[in-house]
Amino acid sequence: MEFFSASLVAAVKLIFAFDPEIYRIMWTSVRISISSALLASFIGIPLGALITIYEFHGKKFLQVMLNSLMALPTVTIGLIFYGLLSRNGPMGDYGLLYTQMAVILGECVLILPIVVNLTISAIQSADERLLPTLKMLGASQLQQLLLVLRERRVAVLCAVVTGFGRAIGEVGVAMMLGGNIAGVTRTMTTAIALETNKGEFEFALALGLLLLSVAFAVNGLLQVLRRGHE
Repeated sequence: MEFFSASLVAAVKLIFAFDPEIYRIMWTSVRISISSALLASFIGIPLGALITIYEFHGKKFLQVMLNSLMALPTVTIGLIFYGLLSRNGPMGDYGLLYTQMAVILGECVLILPIVVNLTISAIQSADERLLPTLKMLGASQLQQLLLVLRERRVAVLCAVVTGFGRAIGEVGVAMMLGGNIAGVTRTMTTAIALETNKGEFEFALALGLLLLSVAFAVNGLLQVLRRGHE
């Protein structure tokens, strides 16, 4: 208990001393996670809206697959992308492995099913009279899509924030595709694993506290958004 208490005090001191390495790692994590969430949203929100609005063969199977992909192990995504981006892989010529872009792509795929599914849920919870009314008024398919997303914008934004929260705490993809390179791809989660193994428990604990703070901030934002929507 004494060891943990002393480590906790030292970790808090590191945080409030604004240790540059700690905040460099934190900023790298936040930047990568925001980029992943934005990319996943750019793809996932329109995709979720299209799946909800249109009827097509295999729609139920696609939704089952999307639900299943939400539980896909992160190391599986990391392994697949490692094979694609490695020097001998089909995308090896681009030199993306062990870069921030590789981590962003991997985390984007990781959170994409979350964004799509939550977008589908958001649109399905809209007033059931909305789409028939838009069709009756002669709105084009694109107009219907945009108006439904505008009506459910707060719920859709919650999907984006949830995706960011999933990305910020991810370790498997970040470790396998980023390589934990200091100042480049070292995120809070990968640094925690590294520093703990090195015996630098205070440093790892400081990062853990910052990661916990980010998680609380994300959850707090979600609660504010949901409360404001009710």
